[in-house]
Amino acid sequence: MSEYHNTRHISGPRARTTARPDQWLRVFLTGLLLWVATVAVTFATGNSNLVPTIVLLGSFLVPATMVVWAYERYAADLGADRILACFGVGGIIGVLGASVLETYLLSPSVWMYLGVGLIEEAVKLAALVLVCRHLRVGGLRYGLVLGATVGAGFAAFESAGYAFNAVLSLQSLSLRNLVETEILRGVLAPVGHILWTAILGGVLFRERRGGRFRLTLPVVLTYLGVALLHALWDSMSGIAVWLVARTTTSDWQRALFDLGHMPDPTSGQVHLYTLYDTLGLVVVALGGLVWLRLLVRRERAAIPAQYPAAPA
Repeated sequence: MSEYHNTRHISGPRARTTARPDQWLRVFLTGLLLWVATVAVTFATGNSNLVPTIVLLGSFLVPATMVVWAYERYAADLGADRILACFGVGGIIGVLGASVLETYLLSPSVWMYLGVGLIEEAVKLAALVLVCRHLRVGGLRYGLVLGATVGAGFAAFESAGYAFNAVLSLQSLSLRNLVETEILRGVLAPVGHILWTAILGGVLFRERRGGRFRLTLPVVLTYLGVALLHALWDSMSGIAVWLVARTTTSDWQRALFDLGHMPDPTSGQVHLYTLYDTLGLVVVALGGLVWLRLLVRRERAAIPAQYPAAPA
């Protein structure tokens, strides 16, 4: 999104609001300081009443910061109410829809993660259409921002669920697991749900005509592409285990596995698994970022052709 500043509109946008520049940085730093302070006080006092505050601050910090950055830089003329609707309503609709569909349609199998990708990208797309059906703008730029906002809302509410599960243990509340989970998901959020739904939203709004969303071939192919990226992302842990097993498993480990026992991995295998898993996530993230950059550059290159040259 950093190179794109122009788009075509179905109708002219409202006058740009007075969004303060770099407000996103203040949001991030303030939220980060509050989160760190809450974690420190909770560790020092053992007050479990502060755990929900940690969960909410940590889960929403990065997604909310990304939304504020995109809004004030590229879409302040849409109005904050539309952005809030996409983040809150769109995110909740997406999480609820994904939960219902995954419960009744998926079962453990080698194709499960592909099903997760198809379902979650579909419900985020449906949420985006539902929230923005009366918004009379089109073009890649608005689609990128609004899609990223729905993806950010989905990521925030989903991360809150993961954080809640992480803090629970059989013995007591595990604050360490909670903090580690929120840091990891916060770092990965921009290149996960936010990126995938931004790409899909950008193409959806680019293909919009006359105020109507259209299920064109580019939209379908983009949906399948981001669902595949999603599936690869979710299955990377299993792929890393498979790669380690294919490249380093010894004879005695194979023998134990054939007898129905799961052999303990060696220290080298653990490190190799971490390497494969991390590299896999980096490759998937780079694939999404390159795709986004190509979309933006292609749209920018097409803009001059929309306007005929002035007569001599």
